[in-house]
Amino acid sequence: MTPDDERLLRRAVAIADEAGASGERPFGSLLVAADGTVLIEDHNTVVSDSDITAHPELKLARWAARELAPEVAAGTTMYTSCQPCPMCATAIDRSGLGRVVFALSAEQFEEVKPATPPLPPVRYEGPALFDEARRPIDDHY
Repeated sequence: MTPDDERLLRRAVAIADEAGASGERPFGSLLVAADGTVLIEDHNTVVSDSDITAHPELKLARWAARELAPEVAAGTTMYTSCQPCPMCATAIDRSGLGRVVFALSAEQFEEVKPATPPLPPVRYEGPALFDEARRPIDDHY
């Protein structure tokens, strides 16, 4: 990790701190171009948006997928206050970002956050209706 990485990671932590002070959940991220230019930064807005997916990492990955050419996205680095959750990590992978630098690991986060009760399991059923379900896929590809 370079001194620039540490400086930018500190900015992600500061964004998280600002989010927490404003009543949001304390997570922050920024996306930096290959030349070191900060392209965008954001914080968690799960509370104010009433949106369980409003994580800053997801919002930045979606922005990059919309706004950056693939070769530009591949040269970016996301700095984030905590290791991205599986939802965000999938979006980051799909958006083609080049690198992620995070402060707290998922394990460290679990050690410091208040315990929350587990969610009830979701029941998934399928596959079903294979011939019908594949028709739109076949037509598209």
